[in-house]
Parts: sequence; structure tokens; C-alpha cells
Amino acid sequence: MKIENCTPHKISVDLANGTTDIFPPTGIIPRVESIETPGDSIGVIPVIIRELGKVTGLPLQKEGTILIVSSMVLSASDRTDLVAPDTGVTAIRKDGKIEAVTRLVRRA
Repeated sequence: MKIENCTPHKISVDLANGTTDIFPPTGIIPRVESIETPGDSIGVIPVIIRELGKVTGLPLQKEGTILIVSSMVLSASDRTDLVAPDTGVTAIRKDGKIEAVTRLVRRA
């Protein structure tokens, strides 16, 4: 299985066996269009309603290849070849910044 990193950042995955897999960026960065409509306000503060739109810039599916994408792209797509870094409680942080993740996330 080949894994390609379609985020703008190097992704480091620290594995339980003490090794680290590093995935450099490919330069391909899919994005999600956002649809904004005016909402009501909270006092004098305007509020908008934002919905996820279409995913753009995502390469075609290739058999045997998994793409690491942002969690927003993962949420907006229904493709089964996409994963995102798990930046939750298991992520390894230093001075508040993520140094590595210990697992990836896939949609159900």
C-alpha cells in the first residue's frame, strides 16, 4: 500500500514499535469550498452559517494508494481512499504544536 501526503505539512506517524514513518508533502493540496450565508446575530455580533461545499484539487483515485488529507477534506468527501492525521488526545505535542501523530482517521 502506498501512502501520499496531500497536506502542506510533513506528517510524522510514531508507531508503537518505536519507529516513525514520515510522509513529506506532495505539493498537492486539496481544499474544500465553503458556502456562507448570513445568519442572525448575537447582540451586535453578526453570525454566518458556514457549510462545507465541493472538494477541489483532489487527485483521482489510484488503486493501492491512500491519500493523507486534512480533516476538513476528509469530512467533505465520501471517498474510501482518504485518511487524515488524528490530532486528538493521542497526538504528540511539544510546546502546544503537534510533532507527530500515532494514528490516522478514516470515515465510517
